[in-house]
Amino acid sequence: MGLGGCIILIAVGAILTFATDWNMEGVNLDLVGIILMIVGLIGVTTFSSIARRRRVVMPPTAPTVIDEEGHHRRHDGYSDGYGA
Repeated sequence: MGLGGCIILIAVGAILTFATDWNMEGVNLDLVGIILMIVGLIGVTTFSSIARRRRVVMPPTAPTVIDEEGHHRRHDGYSDGYGA
């Protein structure tokens, strides 16, 4: 369930609890609304903690360059690939 589903649960629970006056036999709609709001809040906190954990970014590291040839390169115009 994503963040949108959790928000919908909270909204439906609030509507059932505060905005309706239906009476159903054997079902307490106020209690059902409160349960939906609690489940929605638990979902929002769980989703936000998971999303925060996914956003951890490691700083880029510079690659280590090892010059195996050292500084003993010839620059005579032919050994570097230019010329015939």
